[in-house]
Amino acid sequence: MAPWWITFIALLWELRCCLCREVTLPVGPLYRVAGFSLSLPCAVSGYEGPRTQDFEWYLYREDAGGRQIGVVSTRDAGFPYAPFQSRVQAGEVRVERDSGDKARLIIQRLRSDDQGRYECYTPSTDTRFQGNYSSSVVVKVIPDTLLITHSRILSGQPVIEGTELQLTCAASIQSDQHTHVSVTFGVRSSRGAESLGHNLREIIAIDRELRVTPGHSGAYGTRYRDGEIAVEKRKGDGGRDLYVLKMSALAPEDSGSYFCEAAQWIRDPDGKWERIAQRTMELGNLTVQPLADTLSVRSVPDGDVSLQPGAPLSLICQVSGVGAWNRSALLVQWMRRGPAGGVEVEVARVSPDGVVAWGDDVSRAGGGSMEKEADGRFSLRLFSVHPADAGLYRCAVSVYAGRKTPGPASPATITQRSDWVTVSLKTEEVRVSASINLPRRPLLKRGSTVTLFCNVSVEITGASQVEVQWLHKPEDSTKKDAALSEESAGRLLATLTYDGLTRIYSNGSDLSVDRVSAGSYRLRIFSAAEEDKGHYQCRAEVWSQDPRGGWYNTGAKAESVTVQLYLYARVADLLLLPLVIGVSSALFVGVLIIATVTCCFMNRLARQRSRIRK
Repeated sequence: MAPWWITFIALLWELRCCLCREVTLPVGPLYRVAGFSLSLPCAVSGYEGPRTQDFEWYLYREDAGGRQIGVVSTRDAGFPYAPFQSRVQAGEVRVERDSGDKARLIIQRLRSDDQGRYECYTPSTDTRFQGNYSSSVVVKVIPDTLLITHSRILSGQPVIEGTELQLTCAASIQSDQHTHVSVTFGVRSSRGAESLGHNLREIIAIDRELRVTPGHSGAYGTRYRDGEIAVEKRKGDGGRDLYVLKMSALAPEDSGSYFCEAAQWIRDPDGKWERIAQRTMELGNLTVQPLADTLSVRSVPDGDVSLQPGAPLSLICQVSGVGAWNRSALLVQWMRRGPAGGVEVEVARVSPDGVVAWGDDVSRAGGGSMEKEADGRFSLRLFSVHPADAGLYRCAVSVYAGRKTPGPASPATITQRSDWVTVSLKTEEVRVSASINLPRRPLLKRGSTVTLFCNVSVEITGASQVEVQWLHKPEDSTKKDAALSEESAGRLLATLTYDGLTRIYSNGSDLSVDRVSAGSYRLRIFSAAEEDKGHYQCRAEVWSQDPRGGWYNTGAKAESVTVQLYLYARVADLLLLPLVIGVSSALFVGVLIIATVTCCFMNRLARQRSRIRK
């Protein structure tokens, strides 16, 4: 075991060395490519004196027999030797400071004769000479073998929003060192604020470890996750590595000058990746026209259409300016609004997957079809138009640019509508009137059959039928004479349709409706009850026959005035009340007498027992 004083001296020596000057450089050897830059960071620590230290760089070429060549210095402008003087003066070789005690040697364009051992020396500012004042690293300059080519270049012709874009570039290296390649596709835009020096955007890349990374600017990350942007690596002719950019749906903000950038990477001995070469290939300019500038939706015919009832209606929706038809999905709708305006309703639609759906029962009742006749041409046909089909028609087209099968919640890129087409029908004048009759003889009582008549008069040319509705509003004790108005419409009891079908809606009373004679219709209420009292009204709608034999509602209708139904009590009901009251009173008196007699008897019996005991 060493004496204690020897251990103490060793500790003092180590402490002294911790306070010594130390100069550090990266671990070598470092491989860099000719024609590209070299950056060598040098740091000094453990020094005395000012915080800003000076740095001097020397090169020892392999073919110079160990001779020292001055490269550049921070304190002496005349320091560089002849091989570096002009390069230092031009700024190609320089020192850049990271801080007072950290600086880096920059050689902007390496030459093959720049290969050798580089020494970083820091002149002493210490009170005594101790530690190391320099450090060195070997730099190997390898040939530039990075090649980048393209298969085609953009023509510069404008394309429509939603168009697909595919660009290909090839990148390769031939190196004895183990290096990797990364490829990045990008665009330089000149739109809006980006033209103020921030116009370069990376779209997507395959990095040095073959990972796909979308660009951080714009919405490239979202578009990559949605599958709208992709990049792939594959083998081309001659074994070349091809990199393919695919953009399924171009947007106006994708306009700009496109480029492909390839970079060569190497892993230094300290484990860090260093980009040692980089080359960019211009792929041409692209202008994306917004759909709002190119899309056109037009209805044919584009004027007024006048038809006879029963005639067919044919409307065409023409769409243009979408671009490639197989690249974008379309939702085409035919809409209708009444002649006097009002709410716009959907008549029919063709969904992006080609499914036809009818949204208007009125139009569908006459029969019809909607189909895609050709790219950009969609037809709506109603086989037999009726007055209810009259109104304003237009088609609405929603374009899903670059998406063949959009999801239910996917927003449309743009929706555009055609001008209105006015469809009118040449209908003849129809006059109709209705009256209601309630016979009051014999006297109407509860439990009897109540009969009401609706008399309808129609003036029309040609065959016609009448559809009659019966309505009832229960009697209101506060408004005994209230009539049926639009605000206080009664409940629909029954309907006799134009084709003779009976529909009963009553959920309590036993009813029947029929046609007694031409223009006379009857409602019968069997075993009328208290809830059947109230106000009654009939409504008549006129149906006519078109030349094709189909029936349609002419829109002519009439309402009768209201009639009040009151039911009297039957004789049996009037006699029943006294009988019930009499029987109830007799029973009460009988029970009272029996209770009194029983009570007296029990008291008398109790007194007799008490005497016997005594």
